[in-house]
Amino acid sequence: MSLKDYRFDGEEKLELRGMNTGSKKDGVDKEDILRRTEKNLGRIEALQDKLYADGRESVLIILQAMDAAGKDSTVKHVMGCVNPQGIDVHSFKQPTSEELSHDYLWRAMKALPARGKMALFNRSYYEDVLVVKVHALQKNYKMPARVLEDPDFFKKRYRQIRHFEEYLYENGCRVVKIFLNLSREKQKERFLERIQVEAKNWKFSQADIRERAYWNDYMDAYEAAVNETATRHSPWYVIPADQKWYTRYLVSEAVLGVLEDIDPHYPKLPPEHAAELQECREALENE
Repeated sequence: MSLKDYRFDGEEKLELRGMNTGSKKDGVDKEDILRRTEKNLGRIEALQDKLYADGRESVLIILQAMDAAGKDSTVKHVMGCVNPQGIDVHSFKQPTSEELSHDYLWRAMKALPARGKMALFNRSYYEDVLVVKVHALQKNYKMPARVLEDPDFFKKRYRQIRHFEEYLYENGCRVVKIFLNLSREKQKERFLERIQVEAKNWKFSQADIRERAYWNDYMDAYEAAVNETATRHSPWYVIPADQKWYTRYLVSEAVLGVLEDIDPHYPKLPPEHAAELQECREALENE
């Protein structure tokens, strides 16, 4: 398989439980994948530098996953090659009272990347059609009854998200959405490791176990979110997450793909500026 086998742009429906979560079925060689990843990271670094210098487009990377799928390590290993000046990483936790007093896209809008920059959302506004949907949290929102009692509450949110992402594309921002598809068995294994290895105890929370009990509900919510919001300009990548080295490779492929599609270039100076550079060069050489 290649990245296109994990790409959803609205043409085909996702059946999440039938998707691959590991590397075995793809028949890949780990050492080869590691080499490919390093090559991709070099290309990402070079293209991001040009994106920053060109300043015409921006890139928003959205990372969603179940607990223990490896979001943080993916950010560290894939985006670590990018110049810190050119990327902002935002982790969206439980919303504050101020954020809850605004619409659900408000806090995301404030974190959007400027042209020339990249931003990575570790969780995002998609939580408002995932955890909110699974736990029916909207019932406690301070909103009009006409909104809360609408049977199409989430259907309308899907539409709003599609329109929002199309708006971003039409204003120079590319959106890349990635779901790290972890198996339930691998999550259990990683949770146990967090309990058994003292250095990883801090990563574990009893809340993780409570959320695990809703696994099937989350799978349904993710499947619906992907199918309702995957578009040609803002596709979803449903990437196997059981082996982190394979996950990182596929994520690097997705990020590299959008940068190559943008094809940024260093700005060319106008003739008068080129002449000024030549004068400065001669002055330095003649000191």
